[in-house]
Amino acid sequence: MTGPKVEKRKASKVAFIEHKGPYDKVPWDVYIEELYGWAKENRVMPGFHPFAIYYDAPQQKPAEQLRSDICIPYKGIAQSRGRVKVREMSETMVSTVSHKGPGSEFPKTYANLAKWNEEHGYICTGPPIEVYSKKPEVVNGVTILYAKVMFPVRKK
Repeated sequence: MTGPKVEKRKASKVAFIEHKGPYDKVPWDVYIEELYGWAKENRVMPGFHPFAIYYDAPQQKPAEQLRSDICIPYKGIAQSRGRVKVREMSETMVSTVSHKGPGSEFPKTYANLAKWNEEHGYICTGPPIEVYSKKPEVVNGVTILYAKVMFPVRKK
């Protein structure tokens, strides 16, 4: 895990699919294929790093009620179609930390970033974002995820 820092997340257009259910049961392959297919059909240039926005704290809601958006950034002009929706995300300040490890270690990564925010005078202003920097790898039977965890923040 690379140490936390604060940076500006640029404004971007995103295509996304809304998911409701356990975060560890998101059908990533299905959603990503559908999102990149949508980009090809609409002749827009998709970004390289898919990401997810997680709206609910898993310890505060039943797993079947958890909400997330599975997203890809894109450049160009396109409309929502089917379950693929589009919107613009505005520029925002985020605290961020890199995560490399199994999904079961995300709670530790989140806790460390939340502690860092508190110690450095930041408060969260929106749901966390996980940007996936490369495809997961299986090492000794364990799936290793590569993500940049971001909390939208502002100074207290």
